[in-house]
Amino acid sequence: SKDLKGAMETLIEQKRQKLSTVEKLDEHMDFASQLIFAQNRGDLTAENVNQCVLEMMIAAPDTLSVTLFFMLILIAEHPTVEEEMMREIETVVGKQELPS
Repeated sequence: SKDLKGAMETLIEQKRQKLSTVEKLDEHMDFASQLIFAQNRGDLTAENVNQCVLEMMIAAPDTLSVTLFFMLILIAEHPTVEEEMMREIETVVGKQELPS
């Protein structure tokens, strides 16, 4: 756990350094950036920021897999939606082979 916490602190510090050197800040305003700026304003502590980013990193694979599972079930239960999605994919991607 200490290693993970240390790695997270290093990543946040790297993000903080990057934010201090970018020319167009709006192109780099993601959730981690918002947390860092909240800390700069005094709204959050460094520990708050570290914990939020850590929770995003740990929770994301689990919540993503559950979301995808239910999305696939809903698509399977609604074949007309599946057909519309396939038409949209063909419109955007065309007939080219997708990488596997």
